[in-house]
Amino acid sequence: MIHLGDYVDRGSDSRGVIEFLLKRIDADERHVALMGNHDEGFLDFLANPANDRLFLNFGGFDTAASYGVLLDIHSGAALAESHRELLDAMPDAHFAFLRDLRRSASFGDFFFCHAGVRPGVPLEAQDPHDLIWIRREFLDHAGLFEKVIVHGHTPVRVPEAKPNRVNVDTRAYETGCLTCLVVEGREKRFLTARAEPHMP
Repeated sequence: MIHLGDYVDRGSDSRGVIEFLLKRIDADERHVALMGNHDEGFLDFLANPANDRLFLNFGGFDTAASYGVLLDIHSGAALAESHRELLDAMPDAHFAFLRDLRRSASFGDFFFCHAGVRPGVPLEAQDPHDLIWIRREFLDHAGLFEKVIVHGHTPVRVPEAKPNRVNVDTRAYETGCLTCLVVEGREKRFLTARAEPHMP
């Protein structure tokens, strides 16, 4: 089972999501967790609270609250203090989980990553930044890649299955609709779980 990233900043229980994944990975090594751009943004913020562009603007307050920390941005000193509180509140295992996330995985005819790949670049030579951030160049590319790319990052109303890529991002944190691709032999199908959507 391959998880495509953005475990934080996308709802009220980022801590619970990471805890859930850690338990699944510990119980079964066939669970693979890949990095999303929001996971990288959280790591950037933890390393330096001045790196707040992504984290604070897109769900960082909820992420910190899930660890029992109220981020205070009213002054540099207040931010520095709440940043220290967040570092103290985060279990070492959660930090290690985020730090060690892979950018991609490949199995059979499929290549998995959070955002997509740059056309014309071999899969093994993809830029790590592109794997979690790319959009237009990848989405607009009609040609085939070396493998079918399975990704998220760009929300769609219903999952997309194209000859060169499969997009499973149905904006679960807002819609309550979580989608996964199931591959069994030559058959591909989608499974969807529905829950109450997160209300920002």
